[in-house]
Amino acid sequence: MRIATYNVEWFSALFDQTDTLLLDHEPSRRRKITRTEQIEAIAEVFRKVDADITMIIEAPNSGHVQSTIRALERFATHFRLRQRRAVIGFANGTEQEIAALYDPDRLEVRHDPRGALNDTGSDDPAPRFDGTFRLDVDVDAQPDLHRFSKPPLELEVTAGGKALRLIGVHAKSKAPHGARNADEVTQISIANRRKQLAQCVWLRGRVEEHLTADEPVIVLGDLNDGPGLDAYEKLFGRSSIEVVLGPADPPGHHLVDPHASARLNPRQGWFVSTARFYNREFRSYVNALLDYVMLSPDLARSTNAKWTIWHPFDHPACFADEKLSRALLTASDHFPVSVDLNWPA
Repeated sequence: MRIATYNVEWFSALFDQTDTLLLDHEPSRRRKITRTEQIEAIAEVFRKVDADITMIIEAPNSGHVQSTIRALERFATHFRLRQRRAVIGFANGTEQEIAALYDPDRLEVRHDPRGALNDTGSDDPAPRFDGTFRLDVDVDAQPDLHRFSKPPLELEVTAGGKALRLIGVHAKSKAPHGARNADEVTQISIANRRKQLAQCVWLRGRVEEHLTADEPVIVLGDLNDGPGLDAYEKLFGRSSIEVVLGPADPPGHHLVDPHASARLNPRQGWFVSTARFYNREFRSYVNALLDYVMLSPDLARSTNAKWTIWHPFDHPACFADEKLSRALLTASDHFPVSVDLNWPA
């Protein structure tokens, strides 16, 4: 079984208001790339990764007129992908939905949110993800109320009579959007990190529930964070990634992702990356590790899990496949991350 996560930049801009693919030569939202070029590149990546289920971050929009499911299934039908069924959870107002595209011949998949719906902000450690979470993240000793701008997608995935849990995540960006000066950069960056940490504490509460119940769980998606990625991390003692991975004690409660573990040791002098962005200051591309597939430890051990970052330059097979390498660079500023599991056993 192959499970993947893929952040597809500006996927929503490739469909019109009726969820029809815009297969034309007009510019896409990606620089110097047409809509047809980006659409065909995305399809090529899906074919080559060939996952049984892919968690799509920044999926097409859902709203009063548009439908994420309809858009994704039309995309899959047009390119004759075996991953031809889509599922979405709680839609959001950002035009960046969290959805999954999967092969119905291999899997049964359903949206299955856990936790009580809570709009008042009680002390529940893990209310439903479309509700409100209470956590003090500043220095006033008063609980703050938090909501997900993009509620995580909780799925029950069943194959061969066995089930596991998938939680698709797009954590809040820490970037200081809208800042007009250095003071505002600092203020917005700290506020965004507080919000992101609160979201990840909330997410970790749900993970703890699954681990305590001995339910196999996978957390996957774009967490927009990693140890040492910004100067404000020291104010809070740990990164969001460390919060989601969980403590080493008690045994069996620390999620497994070898790429995240490698990032925890920056002194080794190297790190892997899942995204590539143009930096105007340096006038060159920079790499970042933002996308993860974290497995509950029992699941990782029992399935002989093997991870892959589909990086066009760093992964030898991707680099050797010129068509795939070009598609990865054209489709998005993020690259897929997959895990292969001997599941169901």
